[in-house]
Amino acid sequence: MSIAKVVEVNASSNRSFEDAIQSGIAKVTETIHNVQGAWINEQNVVIQNNQIVEYRVNLKVTFLVE
Repeated sequence: MSIAKVVEVNASSNRSFEDAIQSGIAKVTETIHNVQGAWINEQNVVIQNNQIVEYRVNLKVTFLVE
């Protein structure tokens, strides 16, 4: 029997949502093993002077408990 756990992670990038997702997953996998998947719970942007300056994502990351 496998047991999975979910952690919530916030990540950001000044380039794109994709970069924010990649950065978040890379950071999580530095300390959490057996990551199986993730889903994007929320996306938003920070706007300054009519320009997007930051992309933010809220991820839910699933991993197997050993």
